[in-house]
Amino acid sequence: MSRAFEEIDHRSTPLGDISLRRRLEPVLQVDVWEVKLGDEFLMSSLFTASEEAVATLGLAACAGDELDVVVGGLGLGHTAAAALADERVARLQVIEALPEVIGWHRDGLVPLGAQLTGDERCDLRHGDFFALVDDGIEDDARGDDRRFDAILVDIDHTPSHHLGVGSAGFYGPAGFGRVCDQLQPGGVFALWSDDPPDVGFEALVRDTFASVDAHVVSFPNHYTGGESACTVYVALAPG
Repeated sequence: MSRAFEEIDHRSTPLGDISLRRRLEPVLQVDVWEVKLGDEFLMSSLFTASEEAVATLGLAACAGDELDVVVGGLGLGHTAAAALADERVARLQVIEALPEVIGWHRDGLVPLGAQLTGDERCDLRHGDFFALVDDGIEDDARGDDRRFDAILVDIDHTPSHHLGVGSAGFYGPAGFGRVCDQLQPGGVFALWSDDPPDVGFEALVRDTFASVDAHVVSFPNHYTGGESACTVYVALAPG
């Protein structure tokens, strides 16, 4: 049996102190990996349905094969792994602001690290996703602006509750317009939010995109004895 608790890594970052921990969940008797930023829990391997849904719901709306996909936010890797499970994905670029998080995967400190780094379709890229969207997400090998089949985002808690400064402008006409510019006609933009569906936010997205659907993703929470839920917005670019 594994140890009850260990702190695997702890670093100071521009966003604050970030730590990777593993603990034995006493009721379920499973190992759980958790990421904390300061005193705030960011993610847990015990609850991954919402991260996976960003990829599965987003890619379900994609047409065609040989998909070229961007994921904003690496975390424990569940969104990226769910995207790679779709055999139509030919190339996946995962943009992560903290090099420490990429290092956890490359060093095999998290369960999905070997899977992601061992898949030749997957490129873990250090960068500020929001700044890259503003400037145009480039292909490191080709050095040109690309149009992607899907851009899947799981970074901020909600469109109004942000992890750090610099992302607020993304959640409006200018930011959504830049996303559309970098999507193929009919391409998909998917966004995770920890809040229930927001009609006002849907209307804001619809001002730029051809359509948007808000999917409520529910999953069991053994701590409460009930269910928890989040929202995944899936929007289609014009064309």
